[in-house]
Amino acid sequence: MTENQAREEICRVGRSLFERGYVHATAGNISVRLNDDGFLVTPTDACLGFLDPARLARLDADGKQTGGDRASKTIALHTRIYAAARKFDAETACVIHTHSTHCVALTLTATGGELLPALTPYFVMKVGHVPLIPYHRPGAPEAAEQVAQAIERFGAAGTPIRAVMLERLGPNVWHETPAAAMAVLEELEETARLQMLTNAVKPSPLDVSQIDELRTTFGARW
Repeated sequence: MTENQAREEICRVGRSLFERGYVHATAGNISVRLNDDGFLVTPTDACLGFLDPARLARLDADGKQTGGDRASKTIALHTRIYAAARKFDAETACVIHTHSTHCVALTLTATGGELLPALTPYFVMKVGHVPLIPYHRPGAPEAAEQVAQAIERFGAAGTPIRAVMLERLGPNVWHETPAAAMAVLEELEETARLQMLTNAVKPSPLDVSQIDELRTTFGARW
């Protein structure tokens, strides 16, 4: 993907997320790792529904801004995600962060170390484990460190992850392209919505044999 293509794709994905309610106001951000090891990232306080390709922040491989509007402060977290995730998925080139409603809602009463159990086959296949990162203020370096540790921990266990959930803030998801990362986010938020809709009846997760079948048939990382 060229830089111009990446700029257009960030804006397309941002607009799609905004129009469908995955982000609101100026919440959320998107970054892309470029072929020269630099980065594009949405500007601070930008609405993802109204991005201008020419005004996206451009950073070099060291994280120094070289163009565009002022970069979102979350680029520090994104760069930690790239560094950690690329050990297990070398083509990782996009990170998306949102404040998706149902994902955030689940964290308000969460007690476990992961956001969701294995409720549906597509959650297992397309998302996988989603560790819950304890609350820190937006932009806190402690959160970035814990995210990197979670990526390393799950990867070393043979179940590399594509998402983490920041308590009370929202998910960070990553993949090879903005479109692929958006698909992970969509499946994650939909599964969170199903969990919220069925909270009163406490749905049972898939059992061990069903998950093993998904691993064998589809290469699921659960």
